[in-house]
Amino acid sequence: MSAADISGEGFAGRIALVTGGSGVIGSAVIDALRARGATAVCADSGGAATASEADAPSLASATMKLDVTDRGSIASLVSRIEEVLGPVDLLVNVAGVVSFGSAEELAEAEWDRVIDINLKGSFLACQAVMAGMKRAGFGRIVNIGSVVGKNAGNARPWIDPAEQQRAGNVAYGVSKAGVHAMTGFLAKELAAHGITVNAVAPGPIATPMTTSFPAQLKALIPAGRMGAAADIANAVLFLASREASFITGEIMDINGGMLCD
Repeated sequence: MSAADISGEGFAGRIALVTGGSGVIGSAVIDALRARGATAVCADSGGAATASEADAPSLASATMKLDVTDRGSIASLVSRIEEVLGPVDLLVNVAGVVSFGSAEELAEAEWDRVIDINLKGSFLACQAVMAGMKRAGFGRIVNIGSVVGKNAGNARPWIDPAEQQRAGNVAYGVSKAGVHAMTGFLAKELAAHGITVNAVAPGPIATPMTTSFPAQLKALIPAGRMGAAADIANAVLFLASREASFITGEIMDINGGMLCD
């Protein structure tokens, strides 16, 4: 598929893989892509369908089981997509976990869990689609970062120590900062192959992961509200579109004015 076939209004014929597709943001991204004609493969750790058994209808509708920390799991799914549907045109890395609490009390196992899923998982998924995108001479990769990867955390423990227990901690922030850095490296490496690599950095989004977000911090969002999953999905659609073909290596802030840089 050439870049000329892509438009912001339609994604007909495009093959997308969305990791973390069962979550609030992932579901919004998948729904938005499908509404515009894309074949969007939903992959998640809780998926029931396995790649080896998947046919075209199940790839297009079922939730595929995927462990983003396992190179073999990702390679198997991407290979099956390519075999049954064709090369992945668009990868959206949504899969991720959040972590709370102070750096002093952070367990090593929790650090490893967050880094493995958020950062390693995103990289392995990117790596799995690179060869196919290179062969096609076209591709879009959109990673999900976070404002916490830029602002060293939303919590203000010098004002209220309790905020630290209810807002993302250092492991989460470091993992997302790593996603931002990875995005830039891959953007430069893949640009000559017609592949763009960008990231969306959400501020606080209303999901089950942010139910404990402190009210005092919500009040600091200039837009006066938490973000919605649709806000992130719309940004992903733009970065995946033909209109964004000259944008790569960008970390797009979607945070209601919480961080302006």
